[in-house]
Amino acid sequence: MTLDGRLLSNVSVLAAVVEGGSFASAANALGLTPSGVSRAIARLEGRIGIRLFDRTTRSLSLTDEGRQLYANINPLVLGIEDAVTIAAGASGVVRGRLRVNTDAFTSRLLLARHLPRFLAQYPELTLELIARDQLGDLVAEGFDIAVRFGEPPSSSLVSRKLMDSRVVTVATPAYLARHGRPAKPADLAGHACLQVRNPATGQPYAWEFQRGRKLVKVPATGRLLLTDPGTVLETVLAGICVAQIKAVGIQPQLESGELVDLFPDWPDERLPLHALYPSRHLPAAKVRVFIDFVMEVVSPASNPMPMPKSRR
Repeated sequence: MTLDGRLLSNVSVLAAVVEGGSFASAANALGLTPSGVSRAIARLEGRIGIRLFDRTTRSLSLTDEGRQLYANINPLVLGIEDAVTIAAGASGVVRGRLRVNTDAFTSRLLLARHLPRFLAQYPELTLELIARDQLGDLVAEGFDIAVRFGEPPSSSLVSRKLMDSRVVTVATPAYLARHGRPAKPADLAGHACLQVRNPATGQPYAWEFQRGRKLVKVPATGRLLLTDPGTVLETVLAGICVAQIKAVGIQPQLESGELVDLFPDWPDERLPLHALYPSRHLPAAKVRVFIDFVMEVVSPASNPMPMPKSRR
């Protein structure tokens, strides 16, 4: 198959449709009419002999063949954009739209307060930061990158580990003054423990404590079950309960003393933060600068405060 200008143009239209989620959005981004976008997709489908989209009056989704094609061509399209930028002598310019898939904790407690600085640094970049329970299909949904806690899925995605965060058990000084400070994890049985729903199972996360190879599970109970990390933080700051939270999201509260780490001698329950993107080729400049931004945000938390000596 000969690579010509029209084929490359149709491929660019395909990328715009996937990123925009509709023919109308792609048309707006490319300066075309929706019928022009439809004709370009039809030409591409005819050229390669497969149907790329399942279309109804209400929905548009990639077929399996379309998803595979997009997974292969999207890194190349991004590479062409980067190459043109570099050739034009503007390799430091980051522009366009960046779609980021993340979890609510990362969005609310880790990144939100730093976003104005990131946007000010790259004034030609538009950021879509989309928080959701599950990773989903990065390629089919047109995401450039995902930044999420937990072990990465077994897939063709490239995974880059950014950090490990401690899971800390915290309460306010006011709560501890009223109810006493638990000396060991087992003492939590007598405390109000905030429950957080695991979106993968629908059940509350188990309360676990790890020190070296020793792992202790505590049957912590409470009357309140939450799903939103911001609400979890505000609730524990209200002084009515004990909670388990990833330390990287509450560094200011730990350093100011608003929250107390109850068991610093159980420091080894940790969760990794990964950046995930679709290709092993050099990622686009906008993806690279976002990874650098996240690394800058988490770097202070990558060097946790010294732990007191164990009470063992």
